[in-house]
Amino acid sequence: MIHICITEANRVAKMAGFIGKEIHAVDEKGRLMIPVRFRRKFGRPVEDGSAECVAGPVEELYIMKAPDRSIELYEPFVWSGIRKTISALSDFNPEERLLKTLMYESLEIVTLDRQGRIALSREFLDHAGISGDVVIIGADTKMTVWDPKQLSTVLQESSGRMASLAGRYF
Repeated sequence: MIHICITEANRVAKMAGFIGKEIHAVDEKGRLMIPVRFRRKFGRPVEDGSAECVAGPVEELYIMKAPDRSIELYEPFVWSGIRKTISALSDFNPEERLLKTLMYESLEIVTLDRQGRIALSREFLDHAGISGDVVIIGADTKMTVWDPKQLSTVLQESSGRMASLAGRYF
């Protein structure tokens, strides 16, 4: 297995890269093909001496029902960072405990099969309103999966907000 060593400082440059949009179909068994160009970006961190290294391939993805009715897909090492943040929340603070419950209630782990597909449960398909075609958007460190009509609605309702949002955050 080939190891590509990286440091924490250049992790984002080496590991980011789900960019683009593709249309795929969910088959009759609820399986979704992860686009090849996204699968080529998969990697996982492993310890190799004092440097952190990346080795592939990824066999599982964390999937989460997002509040906007999309489904988010995360590689295990990306979810590990999110998990650390969630774990730091207090079980004794009611709001933080609620957030933990809401996050983990919306989360599953799925296995990629040999063809690069994942099986989406009926619960996840219903959450996103998916019944056939989907739009998969590469969002750097995650992928989002949308019903095409739902995505179109969100984009139309938000079309005039790009400039003001960009001005606020950049």
